[in-house]
Amino acid sequence: MTQRQILLVILGLMSAMFLSALDQTIVGTSMRTIADDLGGLDMQAWVTTAYLITATITTPIYGKLSDLYGRRPLFIFAIGVFLLGSLLSGMATSMYELALFRALQGIGAGGLMALPLAIMGDILAPRERARYQGYFLAVYGVSSVIGPLIGGLLSGADEILWVAGWRWVFLVNLPVGIVALFMVVRFLHVPRFAPSRKVRIDWWGATFVMLALVPLLIVAEQGAEWGWGSPAAIGCYVVGILGTAAFIFTEVKMGTDALLPMSLFRIPTFSIIAVLGFLVGFAMFGAMMTIPLYLQLVDGATPAESGLLMLPMILGLMISSITSGQIIARTGKYRAFPIAGTAFLAVGYLWLTFLDADQPIWVIMVGMAIVGLGLGQLMQTLTIASQNAVTARDMGVATSASTFFRQIGGTLGTAVFFSLLFSRLNETLPAAFSDPDIMGPLTEAAQDPAVQADPANAEILALLGTQDPAQIGSALDTDSSFLLGADPRLAEPFLVGFNEATVSVYWLGFAASALAFLVAWFVPSLPLRQVSAMQEQADADAASAASVAAIGVAEEMDVAADIAAREAAREQPKADEDGPEIDEVAHRAATLTGAPLEPMTGSIRVVGDDERDDVRNK
Repeated sequence: MTQRQILLVILGLMSAMFLSALDQTIVGTSMRTIADDLGGLDMQAWVTTAYLITATITTPIYGKLSDLYGRRPLFIFAIGVFLLGSLLSGMATSMYELALFRALQGIGAGGLMALPLAIMGDILAPRERARYQGYFLAVYGVSSVIGPLIGGLLSGADEILWVAGWRWVFLVNLPVGIVALFMVVRFLHVPRFAPSRKVRIDWWGATFVMLALVPLLIVAEQGAEWGWGSPAAIGCYVVGILGTAAFIFTEVKMGTDALLPMSLFRIPTFSIIAVLGFLVGFAMFGAMMTIPLYLQLVDGATPAESGLLMLPMILGLMISSITSGQIIARTGKYRAFPIAGTAFLAVGYLWLTFLDADQPIWVIMVGMAIVGLGLGQLMQTLTIASQNAVTARDMGVATSASTFFRQIGGTLGTAVFFSLLFSRLNETLPAAFSDPDIMGPLTEAAQDPAVQADPANAEILALLGTQDPAQIGSALDTDSSFLLGADPRLAEPFLVGFNEATVSVYWLGFAASALAFLVAWFVPSLPLRQVSAMQEQADADAASAASVAAIGVAEEMDVAADIAAREAAREQPKADEDGPEIDEVAHRAATLTGAPLEPMTGSIRVVGDDERDDVRNK
């Protein structure tokens, strides 16, 4: 492809990637407002998890089908479904409906996550691709910066055009998506290499992967409430394990037609990158989902302010990713970055474990920057390594599989992190209310007439007046709006309890990052290919065509030789009658042309230069 064609394709990919990245960052900072309005702060994990479950499950399906039927039609389908889900999410009337519509949105998001990376793998060599990732990081960075800001502004408005402000968090996807759809239809024209044989679609594999993942993710979300050893939890374990076994059996039987070919796991680089991607996704989503909530609850930031306060993480991600991309492009080596990236990620989480409710805001911002520096070295590098390890025809399935494992980790991480957070609140909130250093000022404030007269303190005073430990312990499960504007002394036990619960989450993130750091040392060091998948496949097809042509020529020569042998057999009686003259002429002709002939007894005189013309004439 020419440089102009490549840039136009990248332009179409960037527009769709902007849509996906913007949605993730807008929703994150708006979730508290949405949950407060719909009445279910503890349900926000379901809303996030439903989106991630469907996005995770559909990611390998998009990858496999795009290998068979082309990237463009599936990409257009993914954008359309994503826009439909966005429209319905903006019309939700409960957290349950929102979770359902976000699940539909996730079906489209699976294609938006996997297909741009696969298309990049098609048109650019792995080493060259590192130079272009700056374009995508610019899109990701811009959406990450303006997304939380837009989300905060929209969710902070009571109404916009007679519609509740937070609903525009989803509805804003519609104009952005229409532009992205136009860009993709107009500019995304990538050649498709049709399979040389009839293929089977692995519908059973798709069914069993859902059967394997959904129960395990549900128990990760509800395990703390049900009890990890409860009958419901055990039932989910059993169904998930059976689904996993059935999925593996189906993939082995399907061979190269499998949704996730087992042959890929015989490639050491792919196997290790898959494990590493799972761990990184587990840790990454924990930071991205819990930090905005912490900034709003503990530090008192508005949704818009929390979006801006996330800037250190975004800047760290962009700086490290662009730097690592340039180094990879120049050296062709990438092994150092998974090691360094996971080290930064672990250090960042370790820093966050020292958070305190009374610390200044710069403390958490430093931790965010360190986490961002780690993620920037991992996100694109892991994908490039996976694509570099497989052949061109497996580019889509390898890319989607790499994204698939990262999404599984992220989905599981989100469910586990939020489950741990809210289960720990049942312990940390009562502990905070038992601390004399906190309860002394709180009691004094509660008896202050000025505090009692302030309407901003009415809800929290009513809650404290119940003196019900269970009700106070679950106060943050459904609605945290009673803390807005409340006297700091009244709010302190809630902030301290939430801080302690969040620190437990960051310890879990540190453990996952440290394990990822150990796994990163086993990533093989392979030189990056300097030919794109499209060029590689075109060269392979040309070589195959040349081989077929050579075989055809050889077969034609064999046919000609057979005809000649038959003619010689028919002429043999005549040759016997004509005597040795004809026989000698035939052998002279064979000597001149190099043609095989039946051996004969006696000697054959070698034809000299003077006799060549005479032999040809005869």
